[in-house]
Amino acid sequence: MFNLAFMLQQGIDPDQIQHIVVAMMAILPLIILVCLAIVIVPFWFICKKAGFSPWLSLLNIVPMGNLILIYVLAFAQWKVVPVPQLGYPPPYPQPPLPPQLPPQH
Repeated sequence: MFNLAFMLQQGIDPDQIQHIVVAMMAILPLIILVCLAIVIVPFWFICKKAGFSPWLSLLNIVPMGNLILIYVLAFAQWKVVPVPQLGYPPPYPQPPLPPQLPPQH
């Protein structure tokens, strides 16, 4: 920002301004594509794991579409039920059982 203010005070050449604008027009679409990929890819996997069509992640391109997608994911009935992990130890250690005392007669 400081550099822009400094260049505006110097009175730069219109040809130089044209070169800067052309460079930004070449770089800006690449920056937008990278930012969209950063948002769309995680939503693609979330929709797929939730049992929805992964193509719903493209709602992020539409203005306010990401808000709609978040509400759909939050309040919809997910079509996938977690599979029980059989054969694996439980997620927490089992506490030891207390010793059994013989019955008193």
